[in-house]
Amino acid sequence: MPGADGSGFPAEHLPYGVVSVGGGAPRVATRVGDVVVDLSRLARDGVGGLDELVGDDFDRPTLNAFMAGGRDRWREVRARLTELVCDASQRTRIEPALVPAADVTHHLPIEVADYVDFYSSIEHATNLGRLFRPDAEPLLPNWRHLPVAYHGRAGTVVVSGTPVVRPSGQRRAGDDITFGPTERLDIELEVGAVIGTPSTPGRPVPVGDAADHVFGLALVNDWSARDIQAWEYQPLGPFLGKSFATTLAPWITPLDALAPCRVPGPPQQPEPLPYLRLDGEWGFAVDLSVALRPAVARGEQVVSRTSFAGLYWRLPQQIAHLTVNGAHLRTGDLLASGTVSGPERGSEGSLIELTRAGAEPLRVAGATRTFLQDGDEVVLRASATVADGVTITLGEAAGRVVAAPGSDEVGAG
Repeated sequence: MPGADGSGFPAEHLPYGVVSVGGGAPRVATRVGDVVVDLSRLARDGVGGLDELVGDDFDRPTLNAFMAGGRDRWREVRARLTELVCDASQRTRIEPALVPAADVTHHLPIEVADYVDFYSSIEHATNLGRLFRPDAEPLLPNWRHLPVAYHGRAGTVVVSGTPVVRPSGQRRAGDDITFGPTERLDIELEVGAVIGTPSTPGRPVPVGDAADHVFGLALVNDWSARDIQAWEYQPLGPFLGKSFATTLAPWITPLDALAPCRVPGPPQQPEPLPYLRLDGEWGFAVDLSVALRPAVARGEQVVSRTSFAGLYWRLPQQIAHLTVNGAHLRTGDLLASGTVSGPERGSEGSLIELTRAGAEPLRVAGATRTFLQDGDEVVLRASATVADGVTITLGEAAGRVVAAPGSDEVGAG
């Protein structure tokens, strides 16, 4: 099988997604090199005994049925798939399930149950605090004590490549309250965790058990209308400025595929309360980037590079805090990290940081940008080294901005 060819999808990766071919029904697949492997076809044909492991879970329009099976089954299926794609003698049996990656249509890989967006990068929180509260401590008093988050809208999570319609809402300019399309459309570079195994209502998930519930990671772009957000967010937080679109990558990378790039993460001061104390290496040395293709330009330009390794509040802590009040995890929950930013200029994960709230415009592929204009396209990318000479590339999260429809009529009167 192909895969060790620099594609970012070697046999060490084996992400899961949902695809269709030629107008056919969506089904579960994986990718190796430049081909997509139709896992529903392999299971139906009984290749490698997959039918005994998954039943018809791969013949579904989402990953949820498979994800609900739990960590032991995920690992057994992953091991079986690794054997199949690495065994040259299986090539003839696998070949009918192979489709060129360029020939498939990607679908939202999960049915999103709940969507929670955290605020876990200390660099991002500090940058915004300095922008919005220049004469005060940038971090609010609670930030170092708990993973701050808000609940988003699961119904507006879309797969990579889906156009993003510019949202409209109320904005404040001095003493005037106006209505119309956002003028400060922004992106947020994030990594999302997808929950597979649900938890029991009323029973918190201990920090040490959190990994048993996580199916995998994927890139997330939590699009943000900063002017709408600035007017509405006090005192209850984000609403319309965030709920219009969240882009999810088409491929979910299994947590086990990223095990070789786990790192300790930064120190936490003060020490968290007991239910948030974390042992083990729960940072991920994953390189992240943001590329912007302005509508008037012929090419794209990378405007930010950073790393996921330095995230202050780590995934098990996020899960422990989310459930400590008795709220439970559901199959298909999407837990986004919040914007990932680094300490240096050019490592910020949002335009509001990169341009200092518009005061320092970027020169991108021959165009000038503070915030996004109609026709602009944003592509989030990520990669990680999992062995000597082996790099995996997470699925891209891409979206192009389209104009707000009927903005003169909406909200009239």
